[in-house]
Amino acid sequence: MYEKDGEKYFIVDSHMHYWDASRENWVPGKEKFAKGWIDCFYGYHQLGPPDAQWDYEKYLKYSEGDLMRDVFEDGHVDIAITQPTYLKEWYVNGFNTAERNNTLAEKYPGRFITNGRWDPRHGHAGLDKLKEDAERYDLKGVKLYTAEWEDGSRGWQLTDREAYKYLEKCQELGIKNIHVHKGPTIWPLDKDGFEVTDVDHAATDFTDLNFIVEHVGLPRIEDFCFMAVQEPNVYAGLSVVIGGLMHARPKFFAKVMGELLFWVGEDKMTFGSDYGIWEPKWQVEGLVDWQMPDDEQYADYPRLTTAGKKKILGLNAAKLYDIEVPAELRPKAPIAAPA
Repeated sequence: MYEKDGEKYFIVDSHMHYWDASRENWVPGKEKFAKGWIDCFYGYHQLGPPDAQWDYEKYLKYSEGDLMRDVFEDGHVDIAITQPTYLKEWYVNGFNTAERNNTLAEKYPGRFITNGRWDPRHGHAGLDKLKEDAERYDLKGVKLYTAEWEDGSRGWQLTDREAYKYLEKCQELGIKNIHVHKGPTIWPLDKDGFEVTDVDHAATDFTDLNFIVEHVGLPRIEDFCFMAVQEPNVYAGLSVVIGGLMHARPKFFAKVMGELLFWVGEDKMTFGSDYGIWEPKWQVEGLVDWQMPDDEQYADYPRLTTAGKKKILGLNAAKLYDIEVPAELRPKAPIAAPA
């Protein structure tokens, strides 16, 4: 929980990781890709405040103790949702798997929600694995990387026939929340794998699933907003928006937030620190303090109130994931119902 000026905020970090990018985990012969991936992350890391930046060696593989301190002790987070990123083409044990993430959920009950993943290129075996993971981790959500490379393939689309089988399986298993990476390109993945067009199709065809577009399609903010405004089950995941822009690009941050507030609305925006790309502390505190600039160029954007910040920082994600919010921190006005 975070408290400022007599206001209390329930914080759900809906997008964070527990990764292993250590050299020992690099696939022999694929070292340039494993290193390139984490180097790209480290470049984004340096968009945060200087006093919150780590040295490179820590960044490769931070400890469980680092995570618990940065996220919960210092970072104000009440509940964290771990989002997996497998990348087994380049990392022997995976970069950030559900299995690794779930070690935290088992050790610290009530602190973490483990999300799974799927890849339609895995066919029937992948469907069986999804069912197994749903039972093992009590899945309420999955994280998808449509641009991930595998066995010569350089990505897939939510509109693929096989992907629809997995979305149908999510419906069957009660996995309601579909987090999709649609944002800045991470080397060496391809830019076209992160475009949002396929989300539009899938959201229309699966209206009882919630599609949380992580990183809001950046830099294609207009494409995302004009799609999300007409799809009631599409949400804006603010990981990268806050961490990558609030400190380093404050004017662009105001524009992106303004577009999201105008088109998508504060009831469909969720906070994610993207830890360990950035620590949640400065992001939570910064968003609570943030105000839309008074400059004329921002005059037609809605203003974000304290009530709106409470929704974004935790209450919206709590509704998506059926997280019980302490009575004193519950919203005074109803939040739009998720799909």
